[in-house]
Amino acid sequence: MKSHRQFLSAALLGAALALSGCVVAPAPGYYGARVMVAPPPLRAEVYGVAPYPGYFWMGGYWNWVGERHVWVDGHWQAPRRGYAWVPHHWDRDGDGWRIRPGHWERAHR
Repeated sequence: MKSHRQFLSAALLGAALALSGCVVAPAPGYYGARVMVAPPPLRAEVYGVAPYPGYFWMGGYWNWVGERHVWVDGHWQAPRRGYAWVPHHWDRDGDGWRIRPGHWERAHR
């Protein structure tokens, strides 16, 4: 029985480690594409206390998927020392709109 528990523990640990590096991202090609439909207003998000000290909330954003805007929920994120998070945003581009992906930017000193 003990070996069965050890196997299960090892399997769960392996799955947790594999999924901890998982990042959900939109399919390539949507970033930088110009669309003719303005993004809706940002949604109000309700979030509780950070899961760990120092974590911060990365707000959600509207992504363009297929032929429509789709909301991507925000999430808690560990900070990166020496960097600042620049959120996703939409810029006007002539008579259309272009999404600018969120990214880490080296902090100015």
